[in-house]
Amino acid sequence: MKTKLTKQEKNWILYDVGNSAFTLLAATILPIYFNYIAGKQGLSDVQYLAYWGYAVSIATLLTALAGPVFGTVADTKGYKKPVFTIALGIGTIASVALGFAKYWLAFLVVFVIAKVGYSVTLVFYDSMLVDVTSEDRMDEVSSQGYAWGYIGSCIPFVACLGVVLGAKPLGIGMQTAMIIAFIITALWWLLSSVPLLRSYRQKYFAEVNGHVVKDSFKRLGKTFAELVKEKHIFVFLLAFFFYIDGVYTVIDMATAYGQALGLDSTGLLLALLVTQIVAFPSVLIFGRIVKKVSPEKIITVCIMAYFGIAVYAYWLDTQFDFWMLAVLVGMFQGTIQALSRSYFAKIIPAEKSGEYFGIYDICGKGASVIGTALVSFISQMTGSINIA
Repeated sequence: MKTKLTKQEKNWILYDVGNSAFTLLAATILPIYFNYIAGKQGLSDVQYLAYWGYAVSIATLLTALAGPVFGTVADTKGYKKPVFTIALGIGTIASVALGFAKYWLAFLVVFVIAKVGYSVTLVFYDSMLVDVTSEDRMDEVSSQGYAWGYIGSCIPFVACLGVVLGAKPLGIGMQTAMIIAFIITALWWLLSSVPLLRSYRQKYFAEVNGHVVKDSFKRLGKTFAELVKEKHIFVFLLAFFFYIDGVYTVIDMATAYGQALGLDSTGLLLALLVTQIVAFPSVLIFGRIVKKVSPEKIITVCIMAYFGIAVYAYWLDTQFDFWMLAVLVGMFQGTIQALSRSYFAKIIPAEKSGEYFGIYDICGKGASVIGTALVSFISQMTGSINIA
């Protein structure tokens, strides 16, 4: 029997709808706009792809290093919501500031700040799952979050796309169009966060004996020591580190890859919109299947699918190939993320969800540093984007 979502669960899911707008912007319009800026300032296609990859790597590395510390502080009573709010503010302000960065290096610096702010909010957001729902509903609620995030993010994306592609007919310059697009995204992200900020209450927290930050470092050290003993958690994180590398690298580099191959920008954006649309029913379908099949098996299927996607991408050289890639990614991307999140939430201590999800973020973001940096390094060393 299907149980209706509670108000708290809906508010939690709504934040996925909000932050996914930035995710989609960063994966689609931002690389194309950076290519526009880089081209005007004399950067080659190989340099463009490499510098974009390095910026993504730096942002993910900073998040991976900061995540566990912020997560441990967040487990302290009364800290999770305030720190989440600060990270949200930094992310949204930096998103708007992207439109005013004219030089390619300045643009990348602001992008790193926005990406870090966004990523830090996810450490807290993911850890809130244990507070907003029960263990038996985590797979469903997590899947609903990713599903509605994918389809909901299409609304501001289509609005941004309309402004950017219609810049000339509207009689505005590209930079003005991008400023409007960044404002639309930031507002969508911010307003979708309000219900969660108003209703969220932290149920599980760790006791603090002394200074919050100092005590947080002590607890983080103990957690790392306990992690080695908790083999089921340790083995999952080890596996997650390797398989999520492929997922995040595809997300971060797909548009830049298509741009560097010289594919049509409008076609790339529309193809990635298809990814969002395909992902919506796919996540919900797998969310139903997981009630009958273990999440470990479904995650394994997704890993095998991503292996095939990576091999297929090597031969990608036409617009049709990219569209096929977009559909395939949409079928498995949200599912592997949603079930990984809910599975991890079920196997960790609820009162330490913040610090454990901080470590989870190290594995996720740390892995994607390797993938994006590898693409950048190999493309520079070999001069071949396909090999990278």
